[in-house]
Amino acid sequence: MKILYISPQNTVGTLSLWQKVHESRGNRCDFITFFPSPLGFDNGICLNLPLASGRRFFEPLRGWFYRRTRGPLGEEAPRPGKPPIWEPGSRIEPLFFAFRDWLWRFKIEPAIRKYGLLDYDVYHFEWGQDLYRSGDFIRRVAALGKPMLATYHGQDFRNRGVLPEVDSRVWLSLTSEYDLIPRHPKLKYLYLPYDVAAHEPRKTVGDPVTICHATRNRFVKGSDAIIDACRALEKSHGIRFLLVENRPHSEVMAAKAESDIYVDQVADLAPGFGMNSIEAMALGVACCTSMDEAYQAFMPDHPFVNVTAENLLEQLTALVEDKALLADYAAKARKWAEDHHDLSAAGNQLYGYYRELGVSV
Repeated sequence: MKILYISPQNTVGTLSLWQKVHESRGNRCDFITFFPSPLGFDNGICLNLPLASGRRFFEPLRGWFYRRTRGPLGEEAPRPGKPPIWEPGSRIEPLFFAFRDWLWRFKIEPAIRKYGLLDYDVYHFEWGQDLYRSGDFIRRVAALGKPMLATYHGQDFRNRGVLPEVDSRVWLSLTSEYDLIPRHPKLKYLYLPYDVAAHEPRKTVGDPVTICHATRNRFVKGSDAIIDACRALEKSHGIRFLLVENRPHSEVMAAKAESDIYVDQVADLAPGFGMNSIEAMALGVACCTSMDEAYQAFMPDHPFVNVTAENLLEQLTALVEDKALLADYAAKARKWAEDHHDLSAAGNQLYGYYRELGVSV
């Protein structure tokens, strides 16, 4: 079986991990990306497309435009609806995407022919996004009757909304963000894959206790509150605080490996956890994140210290002062990562969905 993933970029290395999952089961898996990963992950077949949102020179212009058309939050402003549906916010947007599709066609069409992109058996549209904003490629795949899945990672769903041309054609939509599930009738939960076995977990709590927080967007993570709490603990308890901001992935992982506690996020925008926490859990690091009541009911056995911006300092203080409690959370975190996120566990869940769709696996 041949499986193709289409994604703007290999954001946190997840595409490479899914590739390992599929290849371990005797299948071929390739992935197409629109532009290179800024964190140095494998780009797969990279089309290197212009006018893409991850481009350094294009990002400020995009941010300015959405602040003008959507208000102060710009593209961070959540969209209403179940599901939220992308609609142009101005008369300029449809013209821009039509022009971009025309420009991209000079790279996309040769790639379709060169790599046989219509010859795969299963298609995954990451971020719920087609090669073209118009949906031209997914229409061709749909005409061939191939199984198609979309995967949403948070901001693509909350702030952009589903693209009707994709949403109306995929057989199943998946997400690792629990709060999205009630907002879409076709959305199901999928644990992110991670090579947990590749990491040796920490055995003892450090002296001093080290707390880490990594961020690429302080607003989304609630980083300012996290920084304030950890700076206070530096003064009151002599902890070591590692803030890793907009750094290469290798530096993030090195900081996590030195840590006893990882604080993911305390913002209300996206309760729960993602790859940042999974990496820390695999390393045997106790993890703190914000989880609302619905999230906790969905995962009653989760290993996280549930925190908010208001109680973070109190919760961190309790962990720093009780090393036995801290070690217990660390052990639970590693066990959770093994049971739910290791490549075999995540693969079993995905292939279960394949079977539900009638895909021969």
